[in-house]
Amino acid sequence: MAEPFDVLAALIRVDRTPDLAVAARSLAAAGVPVFPCEPEGKRPLTRRGFLDATADPGQVAAWWSRTPDANIGLPTGEASGVVVVDVDVHGPVDGRAAWRRAAAAGLVDGAGLLVRTPTGGAHAYFPAAPGAVQRSWQAAGAGVDFRGDGGYIIAPPSCRTIDGTLRRYEIADIAANSVGPVDAARLRDFLGPRPAAPVRSEGAAATVDADRLAAWVASRGEGERNRGLFWAACRLAENGTPPADALDALGPAAAQAGLSEREIATTVRSAYRATTTEAASANRVRGSDQWCSRPAPSPVVSAGRAGL
Repeated sequence: MAEPFDVLAALIRVDRTPDLAVAARSLAAAGVPVFPCEPEGKRPLTRRGFLDATADPGQVAAWWSRTPDANIGLPTGEASGVVVVDVDVHGPVDGRAAWRRAAAAGLVDGAGLLVRTPTGGAHAYFPAAPGAVQRSWQAAGAGVDFRGDGGYIIAPPSCRTIDGTLRRYEIADIAANSVGPVDAARLRDFLGPRPAAPVRSEGAAATVDADRLAAWVASRGEGERNRGLFWAACRLAENGTPPADALDALGPAAAQAGLSEREIATTVRSAYRATTTEAASANRVRGSDQWCSRPAPSPVVSAGRAGL
């Protein structure tokens, strides 16, 4: 795992650097793993997304020589040594009120950096908890996401065009007090109820583990993202998880894989419709385009399906 304070220091150095290629090379030189995302966007440009992140100077230079204005993706969790609380401001959703409540409760005191995002929200950077796995999650109702293991964020000085104006991710505040890990599980519980634990369906080989499904979805590469999300949503639907809870559990992972919010919502809804249709039928249609009735779309998951 990278040293979290080295990562924070490297981000401070590149903040507001006008040349993204220079910033990416500077981060890699400091040992910070990065990968390219679409210019002014969030979608990864490499096949495996954040799983391709590296601090290798040659590889980083090659990526940004091909796309000099690529945004900078930073994997979160053990890969980089930092985790991020994402305070979202988008349409009717405004996570700033939930952030203020969490701050008043003393749950986010250890943030090392506060980065202003192009939409008016914020990314709060914390050191990853040593020796602990902290998976990404989404508290959609509160407007707050957590980017941990199996996730990534867009790092400064990347940019996006919002309402015709080019806006950068830029550091708004640097911690003046002690910096320390965030208790992501406690913060999630504080923000609102967790998704209900999936229940064992009649005749199922094992209870579905939503966290493992989410981690697998997050690792899907281009060409596998929609199908992987569809398959995972089907598994949750078959095990009685409400659609909103499935979206809560799988949404952040699918976003990390590069899917848009609209694609994610549409795919999850389609999976639930397909599962409901199949359950109502006495005989499943075989050989059709319904992915729910097929094996997992990856040999790795097929081999371990009984454990999901």
